[in-house]
Amino acid sequence: MSTHPAPRHLITAASVRPAWGGLPRRHTWPMNDLPGSQKKGPQLQVDDVEFVELLAMEPHGPDTFVALAPRYPWGRLFGGQVVAQALRAAQLTVPPEYAVHSFHSYFIRGGTHLEPVRFEVDRIRNGRSFITRRIVARQSNGAILNMSSSFQKHEVAPDVQVAVAPPNPPDPAGLTDVGWGAMLARRSVASDHGKTISWIRLLHNLPEDDQIAACALAFISDSVPTGAVREAHPIKVESGQHRHDVFVGASLDHTVYFHRPVDPTSWLLADVTCHSLVGARGLTVGNLFDQAGRHVATVVQEVLLRERRAASAGDGGLGGKEV
Repeated sequence: MSTHPAPRHLITAASVRPAWGGLPRRHTWPMNDLPGSQKKGPQLQVDDVEFVELLAMEPHGPDTFVALAPRYPWGRLFGGQVVAQALRAAQLTVPPEYAVHSFHSYFIRGGTHLEPVRFEVDRIRNGRSFITRRIVARQSNGAILNMSSSFQKHEVAPDVQVAVAPPNPPDPAGLTDVGWGAMLARRSVASDHGKTISWIRLLHNLPEDDQIAACALAFISDSVPTGAVREAHPIKVESGQHRHDVFVGASLDHTVYFHRPVDPTSWLLADVTCHSLVGARGLTVGNLFDQAGRHVATVVQEVLLRERRAASAGDGGLGGKEV
C-alpha cells in the first residue's frame, strides 16, 4: 500500500459551487499554491480570507505543513479552523480512496493570529481498510492542538439511520442570523434547558471534493456546542446583556463522527444537548442533519464555561470562540 501523500487537488471555476447566488471563482490553483498561503501578516482578518485558503498547506519537510492564521473578532484562533486545518494536513498523507470517518482532538492552548500554524503529521498505521494519523498543531509557544484521525476505504454495507431530525423546523431564510463574519451562518431555531437547535452552513464556495467538504464540516461543527452548555447553566444572561460579559468559555476537546457525505454550504440542522455540567465543564452531543433529514455527522465536545470574575479574566490556554 502506498504511503505517499495524495495528489494535490485543483480548484477550477468549473468545479466550484456558487454560494447562494454568488459567482464561481475564476482562478485555477493547486491547493498547496493558493494565494492565501502567502497571507501571513498579523493584520489579516478572517473576513478577508476564503475558506479554501485556510486549507492551503505549504510543505515544510516530510509530513509537515504550515497554514494561515487570520484574526477573529474575539482575538484567539477559532478552534474549528485549527481542527479543519489539522484534518486537511492528515488528508494530504492519505491515499484519496480513504475518507475520514472520525477525529478526536484536544485544544491545548489558544492559537494566535500573529504567526502561521505548523502541522506535524505522524503516520501511525496504514492498514488495508483503515488508516490512522496523529496530528500536532504548533506555534512558537508550543502545541496548540493534538488530533487523532481515522480514515476508511469505502466498504459496501447496510446503511441504517436511527437518529431522527427535529420535526418541522422553520425555514432558515426567515430566521435572524447569529453567526459571525462572512464565513459562517448560524440561525437559532429553539433553545431550552441544556438543548439548542440551530441551522448552520458555510458561506464560501467549495470545490467538488469530499475531502474539502469534510474539512468544512469540521470547521462549522465547532460553532454550536457552547450554546447548549450555556442553556444548562443556572445563571441566565438577561435580555440586552452581552454573554461575554457574564461568561468566559473555551472548547476543551472536539470530536466528529462523519456518517454520510454532505455539502456544508447547504443548511444543516444541529440538534445539540448538554448531557452534564460539572466543574465548569459541559459535555455536549450534537446530531447534524441535512435538509432531507439525513443524519450526516455526530459532534461531541466538552466545553469550559466559567463565570467571568474580572475584566481581565480569560482562558488563554485553550481554543477560543464567542460564548
